[in-house]
Amino acid sequence: MPTIICLQKLSEEQQELVRRTAPDYRIVFARSEDVEDNDYREAEIICGWNPKVEQLSLGANSKLGWVQSWSSGIDNLPLGLLEESGVRLTDASGVHARSVSETVLALMLGLSRGIVSSVHHQRAAVWQSPSMLAEMNGSTVAIIGAGQIGREVARLARAFEMKIIGVRRSGGTMPEADETFAASHLNEVLHVADYVVNILPLTSETQHLFDASRFAQMKHSAHFINVGRGATVRTEDLVAALTSGTIAGAGLDVFEQEPLPSDHPLWTLPNVIMTPHIAGGSTLRNTERLLKLFVSNLEIYLSGDKDSLHNLLDYRKQY
Repeated sequence: MPTIICLQKLSEEQQELVRRTAPDYRIVFARSEDVEDNDYREAEIICGWNPKVEQLSLGANSKLGWVQSWSSGIDNLPLGLLEESGVRLTDASGVHARSVSETVLALMLGLSRGIVSSVHHQRAAVWQSPSMLAEMNGSTVAIIGAGQIGREVARLARAFEMKIIGVRRSGGTMPEADETFAASHLNEVLHVADYVVNILPLTSETQHLFDASRFAQMKHSAHFINVGRGATVRTEDLVAALTSGTIAGAGLDVFEQEPLPSDHPLWTLPNVIMTPHIAGGSTLRNTERLLKLFVSNLEIYLSGDKDSLHNLLDYRKQY
C-alpha cells in the first residue's frame, strides 16, 4: 500500500477523518522523531516537514508526490530539489489569517497606546506616562502583501475607522482597502502611512526589501509591523531607523535570525514590541483549519486532478 505520513499531533477523531479520506493508503501518524526511516523512503504524501524528508524522501528513487506544508512560509524548504523531484508543494496560506491579523492589531495597539513603554516602566516600578500617545482611529495603515492575511487585517482595521491602503505584487484590487497599489508604488505608500504592516513572503524579490532607503520614506511618527518573513527586512537598517528616530517604533514577530541572539540590540529598544514568531502559531482553530485544508487537498490529489490543489506553489514565483 502507498504511504502517507502526518507529522502533526492529531486527535483520534481527526486521524479517522484522514483514514476515511484515503482508505487505500497506509497512514503513519507520528511526531518526526518517531517515524521510521523506511517510512520516509516509502512516503508518497507527507503532511508537514522536517530535515529527514529532504534526506530520505527525495532523490533519484523518490516516491514522494506531494508535500502539504503545515506553515504558510516555505522559504526554508529546498524548493529547487522539490521541483527537480517533481513534488507538488502546497502551503497553508490563509489558514492563519485570523491569528496573524489579531497579532497585528495587538502590536499596533501596544505601540500606539504606550503599552510597550508602560511594561518597561512596570518592570522598573516607575510611574511614568509615555511622552506621546496616538489613536489608531482616523490614521492610515498600509498593508504590504494584501493576500488573505492582509484582507483580514483590513477587516479588523475597518473597526477602528482607519484608512486602508493595500499593496499587492500582482497590482490587483483588494476589496477591503480604500486604495490598492502595485508594488512599484511602495515608496509613495510609505510616505503617507501611520502603520506599515509587512506580510510579504520571502522571495528573491522581497529579500531585504525594507532597508534604510525604505525606512527613510516613512513618517517619523510611523510604526512598522512585521509578521511576514524576517529576511524581508535588513535588520541593522531597522535598528538604525528605530534608534535615530527615523520611525517611531516597531512590532516584530519574525526575524532574520531566529532565535534572536540574547545580545541583539532589538531586545533593549524601548520602542519595540517583540513576539517569538507566534503570530501563526498553533491554536485549536488553526489546527482545525489546517486539517480541513489537508483533507480537501487529499481528496483532490486522490481524484487525479493534482494541478488543482489548493495553495499549490508556483516554483517560478516561489509562492
